[in-house]
Amino acid sequence: MSYSKPIKSPCLRVCAVDGRANICRGCGRSLKEIAGWGAMSDAERDMVLRELPARIESLGDKASAKEEALAKIREALGE
Repeated sequence: MSYSKPIKSPCLRVCAVDGRANICRGCGRSLKEIAGWGAMSDAERDMVLRELPARIESLGDKASAKEEALAKIREALGE
């Protein structure tokens, strides 16, 4: 029996999309990115992950769990 490695993800399970920014207030991804996450390559996911801290910052007080999100993103990037 073989197991594949889990897909790294910034998801905090706080799914609430900011209508103006059109990104999740938990992880900073767009709905399109969330829907396509499993089909993306590791390189594509890494590219999105590197963009997320700026998106989270742009939400300001609207971010659901800013510090937790940034920590999860760093972890997913292996930092």
